[in-house]
Amino acid sequence: MRLLFLGDVVGSSGRAAVYDAIPKLRARYDLDFLIVNGENAAGGFGITEKIFNELIDAGADVVTLGNHAFDQKDTLVYIERCPQLLRPLNFPKGTPGKGAGLFKAKNGADVLVMNAMGRVFMSEIDCPFRAVDHEVTACKLKRGADAIFLDMHAEATSEKQSMAYFMDGRVSAVVGTHTHAPTADDRVLPNGTAYLSDAGMCGDYNSVLGMTTDEPINRFITKIPRGRFEPSEGPGSVAGFAVEIDDKTGLATDCSPLRSGPGLRAIEPPFWTTGA
Repeated sequence: MRLLFLGDVVGSSGRAAVYDAIPKLRARYDLDFLIVNGENAAGGFGITEKIFNELIDAGADVVTLGNHAFDQKDTLVYIERCPQLLRPLNFPKGTPGKGAGLFKAKNGADVLVMNAMGRVFMSEIDCPFRAVDHEVTACKLKRGADAIFLDMHAEATSEKQSMAYFMDGRVSAVVGTHTHAPTADDRVLPNGTAYLSDAGMCGDYNSVLGMTTDEPINRFITKIPRGRFEPSEGPGSVAGFAVEIDDKTGLATDCSPLRSGPGLRAIEPPFWTTGA
């Protein structure tokens, strides 16, 4: 099974890059399943129903969120009618929407997708470890699902790595999001779970985490806000995480970053490009 995840989409630059890339990536790599993190898609803060639908229409199977899940207030309403839109599952009980779902891949496999949010240097929230453990216990790999994927939206690398080892052998892949900076630690853990600390962002890399540089620099120097953060609108790049999953075990056999566009060194998954 070929699964691809695309990191945090930031603003109009990220949206344009992703809308253009998804159909091409699905065709080039004959993807079975594609997930996108869309929590910064609407002006850098949250996601609208229109943008969500555009991501699905472009070819995404699931859109995950994070700490900005409800920055666009209408998300509180429309998320209930969008089963392919997942907010962190460890939000307090009663929060609209859901944090996990079982979805059908192109090859017929049932894929459990989860979105969890970390607590280190983040807002107070329920325990992500207990929340993820609950979902995986209820829908075990190769019993309830053919593949299991976790988007771990967190600030601290230590928390992301701890989650990955906690889930090693129980899920197909754990990928970190939120920091918008792609990392180089892609690997398959000892018990078969693919891992990457952060997939990076889809957006303009001539920026500070996808935002124009002036206001972030100003706040570091003066500690006085002069305006709001605005997404940088230069040419967008795409960054993500490719995972090859064994159909028999549901565990990863290989993984690799996938990156293209200005500001990034191009990387293609070698296990998908040989002979392409």
